[in-house]
Amino acid sequence: MTNLKNNHVQLGSSELKVTPICLGTMIFGEQVDEPTAFAIMDRALEHGINFFDTAEMYAVPPRPGTYNLTETIIGNWFAKRPDARKKLVLATKVAGPARGMDWVRNGDPDLTEQMIIDACEASLKRMKTDVIDLYQIHWPSRVVPAFGAVYFTPNKDAHTTPILVQLQAMDKLIKAGKIRAFGLSNETPYGVHEFVNLAAQHGLAKVATVQNPYCLLNRTLENGLDETMHRLGVSQIPYSPLAFGLLTGKFDKSGLSGEGAPADARLAMFESTRKQRWGRPDALIAARRYNALAIANGMTPTQMALAFCYTKWQIASTIIGVRTVAQLDECVAAYGTVLSKEVLAEIDKIRWEIRDPAQ
Repeated sequence: MTNLKNNHVQLGSSELKVTPICLGTMIFGEQVDEPTAFAIMDRALEHGINFFDTAEMYAVPPRPGTYNLTETIIGNWFAKRPDARKKLVLATKVAGPARGMDWVRNGDPDLTEQMIIDACEASLKRMKTDVIDLYQIHWPSRVVPAFGAVYFTPNKDAHTTPILVQLQAMDKLIKAGKIRAFGLSNETPYGVHEFVNLAAQHGLAKVATVQNPYCLLNRTLENGLDETMHRLGVSQIPYSPLAFGLLTGKFDKSGLSGEGAPADARLAMFESTRKQRWGRPDALIAARRYNALAIANGMTPTQMALAFCYTKWQIASTIIGVRTVAQLDECVAAYGTVLSKEVLAEIDKIRWEIRDPAQ
């Protein structure tokens, strides 16, 4: 069994050292019930994984009935596994402005300093812990092209709490011992630069990480954000390396909702009708090409897609989301797979033709 116990990387300039695989938990409480979540987390520890990621907004898809539920499940697990918390780097997120989600801070379209502090306190209570190792802003308060949007639209921008004020909130939480480091998510090069530059100007804590999507179907990280993060010393911890299952091959023959499609897969359940990012027809067409390349080179689609992320210089730790212990084992087993120069060249060739269909 692959064991990652002694394989750690540092997150940015923080003191946090994590395994190159992170357990994502966003479907705990939706597709994964509490007993199964406990089994998955137990197994992750057996594999030596020391990095878990969650968010106050989870489970997904977001809805009132499951809001905060994932953190609660993790807190219940800690209560039954008193030694587990000491073994982990625990990451969570404060939700960005609650546009269209009235159950998040009563739908407030902003993210103020006090909102960040209050949300942190609530997450600490739900997870039954005294400190959050990595506290992240789930998405910016300003308007940015994220979650499937392609273009920046300045005419839709509105006044929100300045980055400096949000940065000061994170700094206060660190000085109070509530969090050890902070990160961003669904961010742009501009946002990363602003957080880093303002921290330097005002003597505040520096951002450690950015959590953005990255996989064979969405390599927008490589369009400039990777240089920004490299030069500023910020680590990337990407999510959706398997593109919501598109890069596992499970939809290759059936499509997202056709006969034989796995009805219990999150993509089939939640994305096939919305056509957002992973649910786009072009994303499935591209995934089939990558999956066929993997099979032609003696790999499973999952193995190649994960190896691509695991071995990229831009990536510190890859966040994997699983519904079963068996899926977790498969994702960990892919670690150590080396892609040949020929395979990497073919991957780049496909990307040149189709670009990033799940941007």
